[in-house]
Amino acid sequence: MVLSRFWLVIFISSIVFVIISLFTGNSYTIDHVLNGKKDDPILISEKYITELPAFIKDSIDKAPEKTMVINRDTLTIDTTYVYKNKVVKIYSGVQKSDGLLPTCKSTLLDLILPLMAYLAFFCGLMELLIISGASQKLAKILSPVFVKVFPSIPKNHPSISYMTLNFAANFLGLDSAATPFGLKAMESLQEINPEKDKASDAQIMFMCLHASGLTLIATSIIGYRAAAGSANPADVMLPCIITSFIGTIAAFLIVGIKQKINFKSASLVAGLMGMIGAIIGLLMYVNQLDLIGKNYFTTNLSALILVVIIVFTLILSFVKEKKFIEANTTVYEAFVTGANNGVKTGVTIFPYVLGMLVAISLFRNSGLFEIISNWIAFAFSNLGVSKDITDALPVALLRPFSSAGSRGFLIDSMNTFGADSMTGRLSSIFQCSAESTFYVIAVYFGSVNIKNTRYALGTMLLVDVICVITAIFVASWFF
Repeated sequence: MVLSRFWLVIFISSIVFVIISLFTGNSYTIDHVLNGKKDDPILISEKYITELPAFIKDSIDKAPEKTMVINRDTLTIDTTYVYKNKVVKIYSGVQKSDGLLPTCKSTLLDLILPLMAYLAFFCGLMELLIISGASQKLAKILSPVFVKVFPSIPKNHPSISYMTLNFAANFLGLDSAATPFGLKAMESLQEINPEKDKASDAQIMFMCLHASGLTLIATSIIGYRAAAGSANPADVMLPCIITSFIGTIAAFLIVGIKQKINFKSASLVAGLMGMIGAIIGLLMYVNQLDLIGKNYFTTNLSALILVVIIVFTLILSFVKEKKFIEANTTVYEAFVTGANNGVKTGVTIFPYVLGMLVAISLFRNSGLFEIISNWIAFAFSNLGVSKDITDALPVALLRPFSSAGSRGFLIDSMNTFGADSMTGRLSSIFQCSAESTFYVIAVYFGSVNIKNTRYALGTMLLVDVICVITAIFVASWFF
């Protein structure tokens, strides 16, 4: 219900703002909101060539293809004059994201189809793990901890192994694997959900822990920083880990208090301490590496572990081939069956993702998001917050709505202020330590047709705020 109302508010307020902007003269056209593409110039006016100043008219006459661009630098918005049929079209600024119709197309072609491919492959592997018995063994090993965190899940339930693989993939920055494992976990949890259209306690806990974004190897962030010319692209790794870990603990405590979980459980404390110990140990190892060593380690660890998971699954399936025969199938046929289920899941979640991304597209292109972000930045600056911090806030504000959008702001902030500036580093931490909340909600709950997400959205947004505040303190401490 909360998600539905929030979606309607974004959708309707954006449309109303677009119409008001058109009739008040703040916008010349709204075509870009419907048909424009990201980074396209925005049409702001049309004039007859005789109405333009003489120097602009002369420059257009001399310009190739009757097109002139002025203010071409990195700090101001380009203004382009295009002459055709006695009329000069004036463009200024660029579009923040794809319009409504291109978003519909790109959601299918650039997001859902690749996601379906990932789902097909990894769900095929998951089917092999299930039939070979590996997932059951993993669930049995981890049950003592998971039954404390998820008291409503039966001991040794298959969802435990799926959630473990999802957390591990997120932990190592394996986004392509994390989503299929997570969707499989949601499907498994839905089987024991007594109210099928309402999120269970276990599903909410899983979603909030997933969305808190605990990351150990921020491979993509390091890559962006290296491309932007950072002297030490991996120097934000430790702040990212600290921020995302605090976000994860906050999510666990908030949901745990709501669900009345026993935090004094010995197995729970032991599991938490073990995880903290593993993080500290890995940090100590990475910290003693030189720059090239850090880059080599962070680049290869995630990929190597993914390859190991694939090889382990295939070898185990070969060793346990008798179990496949007992299930009246073969290893290859089992993989195909799992892959087919992955494709069906992709088809199921498409409408949920489409609806959410179209609303976000309208929200950004309407100009309403920019006004809100400017107000927030202004409020922070009046509270005495450093400009280095307020310049990075657009990344934090957009991150819950769109990973691609916030990534664009991240790259822009590093290009504008420098990858090794406080703004560039803080933007990197913002991008790494939170999740695209609305996208995740649409994908995961949509995959099992849950309509009532209860307090999941509110908790996830609260955790996003905690991650933003933590990131500011951690970045100020480190840099």
